[in-house]
Amino acid sequence: MAKIEDNPAGLRARKKQRTRELIADTARRLFTERGFDAVTVAEIAREADVAEKTVFNYFPTKEDLFYSRLEEFEDELLAALREREPGKMALDAFADFILEPRGVLAFDTSRDPEATEQLRTITRVITESPALLARERQVFARYAESLAALLAEETDAAPDGVEPAVAAAALLGAHRALIDYVRRRTLAGASAAAIGRGVRAEAKRAFALLERGLGDYARKR
Repeated sequence: MAKIEDNPAGLRARKKQRTRELIADTARRLFTERGFDAVTVAEIAREADVAEKTVFNYFPTKEDLFYSRLEEFEDELLAALREREPGKMALDAFADFILEPRGVLAFDTSRDPEATEQLRTITRVITESPALLARERQVFARYAESLAALLAEETDAAPDGVEPAVAAAALLGAHRALIDYVRRRTLAGASAAAIGRGVRAEAKRAFALLERGLGDYARKR
């Protein structure tokens, strides 16, 4: 019996995945070296030794080359909420997911200079590109729609109900604020280790605020 890995369909799938990874890795390297806006898709294709059409077959837009993992993040986020155990609140599942070791929370702080440089490079590429910042806003808007739809389904609310939309906006607003915190600290020269500690503490405070609700928040004095 032929092994599964020798199956032609499996071989093609692995080849396509390797090509996708090659293109994405090449693009990120060029973006890091020269900035997002200074690099063209044609240059990425030449460097990866593929046709420009092949790049667009895998990545519909240039921005997708940089944010190639965002769809995976969205799928994992929605799965974390959808598959949480009975009785667990959506806020708790969301907080657990955000606080998992990924991104700045996954940096190896024993190698802090390297992690710090990596974080500064990523931050520089994003903050210097209006196109990437605009795409990021689009992605978060899509996240909000998907999360609101899931919350509406779970609470038997109308698909266009205000309550699930507000809840989704609050959860993702906390996430957005944490991303902004990381970028501000990075641009101010903080180390990856210090930022990692800081963002974890800020995240816990942010989610505690959401858990209490906003009824007593910012009472005018």
